Amino acid sequence: MKQSKLLFLILLFFQLSFAQNFELALIPKPQSVKLKNGFFTLDSNSIIIPLSPELNFVSIGLERTPTLSQKKLLYQIAILGKSKKLRKSKNSIFLKTDSTLQHKDEYVLEITKKHILIRGRESGVYYGLVSLMQLIEMHSGAETNVNIPCCKIQDYPSFEWRGMHLDCSRHFFPIDFIKKYIDLLALYKMNVFHWHLTDDQGWRIEIKKYPKLTEIGAWRNGSQQGKYNEQKFDTLSYGGFYTQDEIKQIVNYANNRHITIVPEIEMPGHSLAALASYSNLGCKDTLVQVAKGWGVFDDVYCPTDATFDFLENILSEVMNLFPSKYIHIGGDECPKLRWKKSEFCQQLMKTEGLKDEHELQSYFIRRIEKFVNSKGRQIIGWDEILEGGLAPNAAVMSWRGESGGIEAAKQKHKVVMTPGSHCYFDHYQFKPDSLEPIAIGGFTSVEKVYSYNPIPDTLTENEKKYILGAQGNVWTEYILTPAQVEYMALPRMSALAEVLWLGEKKGIFQDFRLRLIQHFKLLDKLKVNYAKHILN
Repeated sequence: MKQSKLLFLILLFFQLSFAQNFELALIPKPQSVKLKNGFFTLDSNSIIIPLSPELNFVSIGLERTPTLSQKKLLYQIAILGKSKKLRKSKNSIFLKTDSTLQHKDEYVLEITKKHILIRGRESGVYYGLVSLMQLIEMHSGAETNVNIPCCKIQDYPSFEWRGMHLDCSRHFFPIDFIKKYIDLLALYKMNVFHWHLTDDQGWRIEIKKYPKLTEIGAWRNGSQQGKYNEQKFDTLSYGGFYTQDEIKQIVNYANNRHITIVPEIEMPGHSLAALASYSNLGCKDTLVQVAKGWGVFDDVYCPTDATFDFLENILSEVMNLFPSKYIHIGGDECPKLRWKKSEFCQQLMKTEGLKDEHELQSYFIRRIEKFVNSKGRQIIGWDEILEGGLAPNAAVMSWRGESGGIEAAKQKHKVVMTPGSHCYFDHYQFKPDSLEPIAIGGFTSVEKVYSYNPIPDTLTENEKKYILGAQGNVWTEYILTPAQVEYMALPRMSALAEVLWLGEKKGIFQDFRLRLIQHFKLLDKLKVNYAKHILN
């Protein structure tokens, strides 16, 4: 009898917990939620009132955030927020600066029958508004008024780096889609957009000092078709690039959504597009072309003074466009064949006392880091930059499993975890994969993403502090269109977003799954081409 009562109480507890989360259906799930009786009714007269002048930023940053785009009230903020009479207005949403909260991105969202109050620092208020608008969309229907459950939410992220990556080199995506992609990051409170802008298959950023990079390097004379092992190619000219004015627009757009853009300029490998434009920068005299196919190629930058002048000039323009603390310099998959056969490289190794080509790569990275540091920035690179010795101030993005990240953290370097096993969203997401569009391989389901813990158990408590967070990567060898990017990224992005927001407080997958299914209503409104395998 006692066992039956105990079982009943346990089931009741889980049902009550589930009912609370299911009703709010927020992603990421908040750190703390207290439901209260009643509802706040949002109607056509409801307005947002910034009680602190600095919070007028939301009139810019939230107008095109997806969950808010259909709400007329947001277009009234800048005008109505200046009226003193509005402070007495009922049925409204109040925003207030509160610097007493412990975390920079923390917010408190209080929903009562009479009003809604969101308080925090600027970023916190923003995240509070995103949570509120998720609730609005979850409870909205055909009727004009929206009833939102009364509650108090106190919330903050567990990780500093909550990122998503997009490769625009293999396939190029228009500005409007880049904005939509940023909006989707904002929807799930992610705060880093890693923009992969250069590679063997295309150079996508205008550099004023080197116009050939976009005149030649932004275009290839064909693209690989079908599976890699088939080695089939078309002969169609393919390419595109972002002007500096467009990039400034995108940076501002992301900044208004509290998203930092980290640009990636690949070096010393994955550089065929640059070498096709300026052939004197390679170790071999023969001309090369922008790559048609996928993979790794032997031609890489030769570590001459001319190459470093070239890269420093490029990075100067890049840093003028992107205010991010970190500049991604790639550093991955750099074949050493050309360096082994280069008389210049072999002599340089002797002069610098370098024992092998791995140390030559470290020399290359360290020299670039010194320049970037001189501009007040820091480099971040893929975990191959550990080979031959890690540059003094470099951060590491660990993609070949977690070993590189673990090693970097033990050396007291900042780390972003992005192992292919859990964070590569170009992998298949459903079995049998024969029913799926062609992908690069591997299998990473939504549930697998949700199971990820960015902090390895092998690290000490002090070493764990060097893990900034994690990000999902969308490489586009086999992703040709914006709709396909959406299909591969979502809903895996939302699963990773919750992992990074909740940290150790992350719950069970089934709870997330049920909230996610409700979010499909929101994604449908936004016309997102998300994968629906989770419904099976």
